[in-house]
Amino acid sequence: MTVMCDGRQTLAVGRAARELGLRTGEFELATQLGEVGTIPAGADDRPGGAGPLGRRRVPAEEVARLQAEPGFPDSLRERIRTVGTTEAAELMGIGPGRFLRLTRAGCLGPVRFYVNRYGAVAWLYLAAEAAGLADREPELMRGNIPAAMRVMLDDGQDWRVRQWRGRRVAQLMGQTEDRWEKAAVIAAVLPPEELASVVEDAPERSLLRGLRPVLASVITATPAARASFERALTAEEFDEVLWYRVNLSRALEAARREDPGRPRKAAAPAHAARRQPRFLHGPSWEGPAHPYSGRKSPSWTTETSSLPSRS
Repeated sequence: MTVMCDGRQTLAVGRAARELGLRTGEFELATQLGEVGTIPAGADDRPGGAGPLGRRRVPAEEVARLQAEPGFPDSLRERIRTVGTTEAAELMGIGPGRFLRLTRAGCLGPVRFYVNRYGAVAWLYLAAEAAGLADREPELMRGNIPAAMRVMLDDGQDWRVRQWRGRRVAQLMGQTEDRWEKAAVIAAVLPPEELASVVEDAPERSLLRGLRPVLASVITATPAARASFERALTAEEFDEVLWYRVNLSRALEAARREDPGRPRKAAAPAHAARRQPRFLHGPSWEGPAHPYSGRKSPSWTTETSSLPSRS
């Protein structure tokens, strides 16, 4: 069934996924990556609200466009195909150990994750991005690891979770023009004490919590898995936290100018302030790839002095 939305025929996300031959998880990732365009629909149209896709619909012409692509549906599915460490390393013609070092150093960012039965986070990467890195920088696939990268790795740096958070924040920011919703996206990755430090006004904090988007839906069958999931959602290192604090302050300034009275108007429904990210029991604004440094992925032909600081 199609529904008119803003003068356009639209499909529910489930119907659109079936039309495109995608499973639920594949469709969710396709929308996050911008491969399938969606538009807000319904009262709860904040980014990531009411589940990973929020209340969003897919324009019928978007489905028709994708169906008309050469090689559909295989071409679409290949663009969103994810691989783990072993398969990604095989695609790149390197060993898993070298692949791990490259990803820890920020050469390739993950797009999704899950928590395994031991409570450890397992990262997934786009197959196309892995193959593209191998083609683009073959010197990283063999020989000695560049000195700048060795310094970073010896220092214990690991950019994988930061890159995932940065990419996810950028995706959610791109789904809304509402200034308070944009601020809520940034606030979602800050630890509670840091959020309280930046947002001293209680009604504003309540509004941001009520607008908090779903960053990821991951099965968390044990307390250890739940703890690992929560850590993946939250910035920890000083420089990354500082980057989000600064950008939240800027976003709040813009929100206050646009709609200064909104936090007080939203303060009445107490339950709304307690909304949390969705857990399953039994992953336009462009942030930097590395939000704590403001840099894109590092070039490993640079000097050691170009590395981002962790202090």
